[in-house]
Amino acid sequence: MKLLGWWLLLVAALRLASVWFGFFDIWALRTAVYSQTTMTEVHGRTFGIWTLLTCTLCCLCAFNLENRPLYLATFLSFVFAFGHFLSEYLIFGTMALGNLTTVSVFAGTSGIWMLLQWNSHQLVKAKDV
Repeated sequence: MKLLGWWLLLVAALRLASVWFGFFDIWALRTAVYSQTTMTEVHGRTFGIWTLLTCTLCCLCAFNLENRPLYLATFLSFVFAFGHFLSEYLIFGTMALGNLTTVSVFAGTSGIWMLLQWNSHQLVKAKDV
């Protein structure tokens, strides 16, 4: 497996922790992410299910880097996540800068890495002899 695949599996594992927080420990999610606002259990579960979807994309893409539609969907999940967290900080004021920095490290690193390796994971066709 290529290094990007291992990275995506690491990100997926970390996202699983966020899924747990969203469903079962809303206080931890509020502290780690949305520290400037109140959250309900419904908010936590919504965050948890979205994060579970992105976790699934990371796992699938890690083992199928050559699959262009899956690669694009996974890349866009990082773009959307970064955009969401940035708007929560800049527009809605529900995140502290430190929390934004933490999530931005993973979303930013992943998105940039995937963009830099956009066409480098294509299957090589065998030549006919």
